[in-house]
Amino acid sequence: MIYNFLTDYLSIILFLFIALALSIGFILVNYLSSPNNPDPEKLSAYECGFEAFDDSRMQFDVRFYLVAILFIIFDLEIAFLFPWAISLGSIGTLGFWSMMIFLGVLTIGFIYEWKKGALEWE
Repeated sequence: MIYNFLTDYLSIILFLFIALALSIGFILVNYLSSPNNPDPEKLSAYECGFEAFDDSRMQFDVRFYLVAILFIIFDLEIAFLFPWAISLGSIGTLGFWSMMIFLGVLTIGFIYEWKKGALEWE
């Protein structure tokens, strides 16, 4: 039982141990050889090029949220292209044209957002 397991998975286990050893080794070499000379500018808080907030209840501009939501929507829709591209040879003409309709709707939505000025930052 254990012999069959080792013959089947020994190369994978060996690969994982080598990868783990290399990654820990690279981190240790980087930690030991990096200079440690912090200054106040390096240790200061960085938030999009302006000073840190004094009040945590300060209102944000809605454009921050709009850009984030648009990114998530279009990013998730593009993620549907990968399984479609892999199975393109087996889904036939119906699968091809259904994805073309999906991409058309995606393009129309992108053009609509562009024309509405949701992608402008002023």
